[in-house]
Amino acid sequence: MKTWQSGLNLLAMAVLLSSGAQMHAQQQAAAEERITVDASARTTPFPHFWEQTFGSGRAILSLRESYRQDLKQVKDATNFDSIRFHGILMDEIGLYDPDRMTRNPGLEAQKANDASVYNFSYVDQIYDGLLDRGVRPYIELSFMPRKLAADPNITQSFFYRPSVSPPQDYAKWDAMITAFGQHLVDRYGLDEVAHWNFEVWNEPNLDFWGGDPKQATYWQLYDHTARALKTVSPRLRVGGPATAQAAWVPDFIRHVHDNNVPVDFVSTHVYANDTAKDVFGTNESIPRSTMIYRSVKKVHDQITASPMPHLPLIFSEYGASYANEPNVTDSPYMGPWLANTIRQCDGIVQNLAYWSFSDVFEEQGVVRTPFYGGFGIIAADDIPKPSFHAFTLLHKLGTQRIAVKSDNALATTSSDGTLTLALWNYAPPGGEGATYTASTAPAGPDRTYDVQLEHVAKDAAVQVWRVDPTHGNALAAFDRMGRPSGSLTREQIKTLKDAAALSAPESSALQNGHMRLTVPAYGLVIVTLQRR
Repeated sequence: MKTWQSGLNLLAMAVLLSSGAQMHAQQQAAAEERITVDASARTTPFPHFWEQTFGSGRAILSLRESYRQDLKQVKDATNFDSIRFHGILMDEIGLYDPDRMTRNPGLEAQKANDASVYNFSYVDQIYDGLLDRGVRPYIELSFMPRKLAADPNITQSFFYRPSVSPPQDYAKWDAMITAFGQHLVDRYGLDEVAHWNFEVWNEPNLDFWGGDPKQATYWQLYDHTARALKTVSPRLRVGGPATAQAAWVPDFIRHVHDNNVPVDFVSTHVYANDTAKDVFGTNESIPRSTMIYRSVKKVHDQITASPMPHLPLIFSEYGASYANEPNVTDSPYMGPWLANTIRQCDGIVQNLAYWSFSDVFEEQGVVRTPFYGGFGIIAADDIPKPSFHAFTLLHKLGTQRIAVKSDNALATTSSDGTLTLALWNYAPPGGEGATYTASTAPAGPDRTYDVQLEHVAKDAAVQVWRVDPTHGNALAAFDRMGRPSGSLTREQIKTLKDAAALSAPESSALQNGHMRLTVPAYGLVIVTLQRR
C-alpha cells in the first residue's frame, strides 16, 4: 500500500513539475516575439491621423501664458494642426452682448457708447494666439450666451457652469453665427478659414444639451447653424453631431441627407472606459485596449453603409479615460495604449483628436496637484507626462506603412529612406478610479523582440528611443516624493521636470540585419534606421 502510494505521489510530482516547466516555457514564449521587416515590401499610406488635432480646456484658458507654453511644446513635438475647445460663445468671451450697459461704481448703469450686439475682442486674441504659434482653430460652436438662452437656468455641471439651453430665438442665433463666420473671414481671409472645421455643439446626447427631445432639437440647432455658416461662404466646413459614446451617426446622416442640410464631415467621441452597453448596446466586456478601435470601426462602417458613404470621419474627442484616473493618464501605461490604438485605427478614420494636450484645464475645478489623472499630456507646472513622450516618439514614424505580422509593432518608411519601427509591451493599468494605486512590482513580464530586417543597409545607423517606467516617467519621481498635495515648491517642480526628461537615444548596430530589443511592461520603443 505504502509503495503504491509513494509511486503515485512521485507520479503526481512529476506531472506537476512537467506542467510547471511547460507553463514556464509558455510564459517565456509569450515574452519573446520574432518579427521580420522587409524594407523593400509594398507600403500603404500612413497619414498621421492621431496628431492632427488635440483637445484642450475651454476657450478663455488659451489666453493664459501657461496654456501657450504647453501649446508650443506640443506643437514642437508633434507639429499638430489644430486645437479644439469648448466655450467660444460663452459669456466670459463677451461675443454676444445686446443692450450692453456701462456700470461705474456709485453711478447708475448707462447705455454703453458702443452698444453693438457683438464684441470679437477676445475671439481675436484667442485665435491670434493660436495662429501665431502655427495652430489653427477647430471651432466647436458652444455654449449658449445667457442673453440668447431660452432658459438661462439650464446649465451643465462643470466648474464653469456652461449654459446649455437652446436659443430663445433662432433668427438671433442665425444672425450671431453669420456675424461670427463673416468676422473670421474678414480678419483671417477665406483661404485660411476654409481650412478650419466648424463643429456644431458638444455631446448633445448627454447633459451638454438642454433641448427636449434631445435629438430633434439638436437637428434644429444643427440645421440653422450649418445654413448660416454656408451663407458666409459655401467653402466653410461644417459638421456634427459631436456626440458622446459614438452615438447618433446613422440618424444624423439620414437627417442631413433627407433634408438637404449642408455637411462636410461627421464627428463623434469615445473613451476607452466607455461601456459596451453605452456604445454598442451589449453587455460584453470590452477592454481599454480595443474599445477605441471597436468604436471607430463601428462608425466607419455606419458611414460606409449610409447614403453619404464618403463623408470624412473625425473622432473629435478620444482618450484612455473619460474620468480622472492617475494610474491611466498620468502613467507610462499610455505609451503602449496609444501605439496600439494607432495601429488598430489606421485606415478607418481621418482625424483622431486626443483629449487633451494640457492640464491647464478646469472642468473639475482649479487644478491642485500635477498628478491627479488629468486628461492632458503635459501636467500642471509644465511637467511632461509619459503620454507626451509617447506622442513625441510616435511622431518619428514615417508616412508609408510596411505590413508586419505582429499586434505589438508598427513599421514605416519616410521619403528620405528612414525605416522606423515602433515596438511596445502592453499591460492593463495598475489601478482604476480617482485613487492612485502605487506600483509594487512590474505590471507584467518583459517582452524581447527578435527583429530580422531585410533589404536594409548593413551599415545603417540605428537609434533606439524609449519611454517606460524608468525612462521619461515623472510619475515615479512624484511617488518617491510621497505624492505631496497642493502646490509644489520650485525645487520639487525642477526635480519632476528633470525626471520627466526624455532620455537620449541609444546607438546600436545590426548584426547581419538582425537585432534584439527587450521592452518592459508599459514600454514603448521607437527604432530608427538611417543610411550612413
